[in-house]
Amino acid sequence: MTKLTFSTLSKKKLKQFIQFQEFGTTAYPWTEVDSIPLDEREERQTQEITSRLLNYQTHLMNEATIWARGIYPLLVLAEQQDIQAWAEVSLKAQYPKFELEVIADGVLGKSATGFIESPFLVVVEAKKGVEAENPLFQLYGQILAAAHLNWENDNQEPQEIFGCYTIADSWTFLRGEVEGIDSELPTLRVEYSREYVEKLEAQTILRILKGVVAKHLN
Repeated sequence: MTKLTFSTLSKKKLKQFIQFQEFGTTAYPWTEVDSIPLDEREERQTQEITSRLLNYQTHLMNEATIWARGIYPLLVLAEQQDIQAWAEVSLKAQYPKFELEVIADGVLGKSATGFIESPFLVVVEAKKGVEAENPLFQLYGQILAAAHLNWENDNQEPQEIFGCYTIADSWTFLRGEVEGIDSELPTLRVEYSREYVEKLEAQTILRILKGVVAKHLN
């Protein structure tokens, strides 16, 4: 049994254990969100969040500051019913041929008392600078871990898990489907959104988050 952690994740490593089907960046139905309404409170709060970023050089700010000012507040604004936003969530899963142990910078999911029961959107806050690693591999690992956790709860396939990586105040979303979870070679299918800049498109980002939440409430 091979144990995969943040430090060991790479596409080459993952391809030893899963099949990839990557569909590239285009306008998918889940990115077409103009019809998702925002109420007065949501419009006001997205404007307030944007104002906290507008006059700052976000590419020069450290990750913790951007997370506090811009990323996490939008996740919280997408909360509904028992769907909550959490930070620093440990995700562990054991597939037939490999184990995963990763930490999601952010999660939207169904919350039971004191823990996230069903994570369905995971967030990686990418590091900046020359030593930064490709956030996609971390995100793939988190999607695989979240899919397995949800499969343990409902035994449904494929498991649909959304992901997002942020670089400064830019968001890029992924939609993942994981199938063959109890097989020796699971399949991960991935769709990618374009990049959204929060300073200019905070309401669009919130609409995408609300659309993801609505799918899981239904």
